[in-house]
Amino acid sequence: MTASELVHLTARELAARIRTREVSAREVVQAHLDRIEQVNDPVNAVVTLVADRALEEARAADEAAARGAALGPLHGLPVAHKDTHDTRGIRTTYGTPLLADNVPDRDELIVERIRAAGAITIGKTNVPEFAAGSHTVNPVFGATRNPYDPRRSAGGSSGGAAAALACGMHPLADGSDMGGSLRNPASFCNVVGLRPSPGRVPTWPDSAPWSTMAVQGPMARTVADAALLLSVVAGPDPRSPIALETPGSAFGGPLEQDLRGLRIAWSLDLGGAVPVDREVRDVLVPAVTVFADLGCAVEEACPELGGADEVFRTFRAWQFHLALGALVESEADRIKPSLVRNVRQGRALTGIDLERATVLHGELFHRMREFFDRYDALILPTSQVPPFPVELEYPDNIDGVPMTDYLDWMRSAYLVSATGCPALSVPAGFTPGGLPVGLQIVGPHRGDLRVLRIGHAFEQATRHGERRPGRSVMRPDGRVLGRHESFGASGQEPRR
Repeated sequence: MTASELVHLTARELAARIRTREVSAREVVQAHLDRIEQVNDPVNAVVTLVADRALEEARAADEAAARGAALGPLHGLPVAHKDTHDTRGIRTTYGTPLLADNVPDRDELIVERIRAAGAITIGKTNVPEFAAGSHTVNPVFGATRNPYDPRRSAGGSSGGAAAALACGMHPLADGSDMGGSLRNPASFCNVVGLRPSPGRVPTWPDSAPWSTMAVQGPMARTVADAALLLSVVAGPDPRSPIALETPGSAFGGPLEQDLRGLRIAWSLDLGGAVPVDREVRDVLVPAVTVFADLGCAVEEACPELGGADEVFRTFRAWQFHLALGALVESEADRIKPSLVRNVRQGRALTGIDLERATVLHGELFHRMREFFDRYDALILPTSQVPPFPVELEYPDNIDGVPMTDYLDWMRSAYLVSATGCPALSVPAGFTPGGLPVGLQIVGPHRGDLRVLRIGHAFEQATRHGERRPGRSVMRPDGRVLGRHESFGASGQEPRR
């Protein structure tokens, strides 16, 4: 196969071809390194590259295959890790000048598991500073731009990962999600992002190992590939006190399921709790008919999310202060102001504040449990807006409704975070201007496999994820001159 064909295969297809030695790991890695060289500049997704190390690991992978060694499920697949995930011997900056030269001496658990499954690290993907916010821009590497229109945001905080996936720079990506950081960039870049149930993907090291608000998980171009990566990174580990016992292998099988008879709750705006941009509405309303055509019983309904906003913001501020409080006290003038404000909000919390949030969190859990006694899944927008201009920190209003801060526009994602339910963002269509829009599929507690199966059925019925971006040609000042060459293998012309 040609290099351009290799980078458009799914991760499952690539892994199968490497396993049968139809193609070598070195050929696959080199094809993706070439792709990064060709298309990374306009989007700025991969910010640290370890090409020589990756090629050497690919050579060793091919030698292992030749001598009949046991091969992991990701054998020979290139992966670039999120720049907030520690990687042994590879610079990990967290998007902050304070750690611009930081080189960890060990892999964190998610990286450890991906590499143990045979994947080859090729570099790191861009993030906002300390992964705070859903727009990927930082003082170290600048902004990651949307592959479908580089004048727009790629989302965040896993924005570099999502943009790289969309462009064919690597077939799988790891990410993390507190308020939408796996889901929002997936929506913005027309890829798949899964926020797993807390404990499904154990984390280590972790300053708050008992917390359930921040999780790590997979991103990919297809739901099946996301499930493949989940099968590798999920499963118990003694270093995580909340790790779920279900082995990762439970997610590695086929996802095909007959959806006839499933009860689907559909809520465009969570009962008026979140404003939604008109272009997003126009894309997602037809999604309801797709589920009906698949045999589901679809009903407009949403859970009672009272208290979810306070739960999320309280525990987020507490966790930010726990992780960054000391650093902010000594280096506040070198950290972005919105993050400093969040950390100081955490410092100002009282025991009564945490007590109230804990009680509200428990009540929210039981309301969601009862809601999913009546429905098999909830569908809603992943993001309330399409990708916004890259020079903005965040949208200041949605259809005339002002946003109070850099979190407010993410409520359709972070309210779901507060519930503890697994949530999947899957491509759902495009605005008239060609910008991607994602659909969020939420399942009951620990219902990760259910949301993957439902998402897979929707993906196969719609095929929105197969539409890849065009290559944008940009001047040094960032102004878009035009587009040429389809990134995708389908032969579709890029939208202009």
